Amino acid sequence: MPADNLITPACLQDRSKPRYQAIADELAQHILNGQLPTGERLPPQRKLAQRLGVTAGTVSHAYALLEQRGLATARVGDGTYVRLPEQGSGVLDAGQPIDLAHNVAIPTDDAQALAEALQRLCTDAKALREVLSYQPEAGHARHRQAGAQWLQRFGTRGDAQRVMVSHGAQHGLSCVLRTLARPGDALLTESLSYPGLQAQARMMRLQLVGIDMDGEGMLPEALDHAARHIGARLLYCTPSLHNPSNASMSIERREAIAQVARRHNLLLLEDCVHAAAQAAPLPAVSTLLPEQSFLLASLSKVAGPGLRLGYIEAAPHWLSKVAASMRADCWMAAPLLAEVASDWIASGRAAQLIAQQRAAIAQRRAVALPLLQGLDHRSDPESPLIWLPLPEPWRAGQCMAALRQAGVLVRAADHFAVGRSAAPHALRLSLNAARSVADIERACHTLVAVLQAAPALAMEP
Repeated sequence: MPADNLITPACLQDRSKPRYQAIADELAQHILNGQLPTGERLPPQRKLAQRLGVTAGTVSHAYALLEQRGLATARVGDGTYVRLPEQGSGVLDAGQPIDLAHNVAIPTDDAQALAEALQRLCTDAKALREVLSYQPEAGHARHRQAGAQWLQRFGTRGDAQRVMVSHGAQHGLSCVLRTLARPGDALLTESLSYPGLQAQARMMRLQLVGIDMDGEGMLPEALDHAARHIGARLLYCTPSLHNPSNASMSIERREAIAQVARRHNLLLLEDCVHAAAQAAPLPAVSTLLPEQSFLLASLSKVAGPGLRLGYIEAAPHWLSKVAASMRADCWMAAPLLAEVASDWIASGRAAQLIAQQRAAIAQRRAVALPLLQGLDHRSDPESPLIWLPLPEPWRAGQCMAALRQAGVLVRAADHFAVGRSAAPHALRLSLNAARSVADIERACHTLVAVLQAAPALAMEP
């Protein structure tokens, strides 16, 4: 039944709570009992307001409350959609569902590496004083040099004058967008894109435009068409180990994307966070557009995500402007975090953590992939993510709910869908948040069993 027919003015009869809360509670009940499935579009706010005899602001407040509860998600320029509530935080206690939903680094020797770095820091009185002092907005020169060394993994020249320290790639993205964008601006990105970007776009009231993809990621001809007809000047993309599809661009595709960006004078925001786990990442697209690009990186996918430390590389004239946003935001990234990361990079510990992460990913893939044989899935040997298009007659929301009931958490494609882009009926599996290899084995057996039961489930009323 359509969402606008499920909710009636009767829900407003309870005068003990505000009208927006009554509307949100009514919708939440229909979501949790399955009458409003994941992916269902909620009625336009003005239409529902007219039906219920309330203001559009009241409905807007109700939808915002549903988002806070994790029961809905707003897509910029397209409306609000139903989603199931999150469970778990990536660290599971005994008896909790097996987590194939969250995309976090697998625990390795990062805690020991942190202890060793702090012990070395304790013997350096000058460095101790420095990490307790204010630093330039772009970061201490030593920390910027370490960032430049890290970014050389992605083909950069290692120029510290082009590097700035941030509190992780998400913070770097926020600083860059606040420097470049204004409300209403169009931002081009893949048709399936990073939820953190979508959240930032909602907060800034940017218009996200999804660009069609293939097995290598964003299509140059689709990007060219959008740039010509929309008049956008901002582009965000993930050329390596794209989340959630696992697509990676060839050198030829990177050159084609750079050519389109150059032709239309697009400013490129490039995400290379997942590429950190690769043994030999291909050169970033940014290296082909050094004067009109921002390369965003962090250590979060190869070490503890609690080390909120990232790097931005950009042309110096842009970096000074981003530094002003940093100053207005938090003045500077915490020097202590930058000192730890710098120690890891200079000592070779970061390289060891990457190697351990790669070994852990390989071990988990070796268990999962044989169990998923026969299913149409896409993965990359260097990635812990698996993209799983669903067989008919499954729908993503229906399958996610069935798996959740069976004790396995996954992500549905609608979590990544941009704007009016139709979300495919697919799941993203993350092999890195489960507590153990044994949990992954159990989760994969459960997944296969649930998918095999699809015809019977589909016949239910």
